[in-house]
Amino acid sequence: MKKFEAEFSNLVRSFRKRHMGKGPSYVKTTFCNCWAICEMKGNLSPVEKFIATADEGKQMLRAARTEMVKEIYKNNRPAEMEALVGANFVELFVDIDIEKDFGMSIFVFDDNIEQNLSAKNKVKLP
Repeated sequence: MKKFEAEFSNLVRSFRKRHMGKGPSYVKTTFCNCWAICEMKGNLSPVEKFIATADEGKQMLRAARTEMVKEIYKNNRPAEMEALVGANFVELFVDIDIEKDFGMSIFVFDDNIEQNLSAKNKVKLP
């Protein structure tokens, strides 16, 4: 399962880089039933870190890094992630601590990821 979790982490990083200009420097994914839970560090760019020095900047960044991220996934279906886990993307829950530059994302899929990947892992190629 760890191999698939690492691959999912890489897909999250590349998806965010492609759609937001910067992906997190560290992503750790854990699968639980129909959820992919991602812990992320190093989300903010140098400019965002500068903006975060002001209280208004922190509020603006938090909104951008939560609501706007959900919109990006809603408008750009994560097909590579769906193909990996063998399920359709349903919803994303996002939160970030701007001061610690630590975020969490919970990807919700329409099927049990752990069961799908266990079955995928057991398939033997000729």
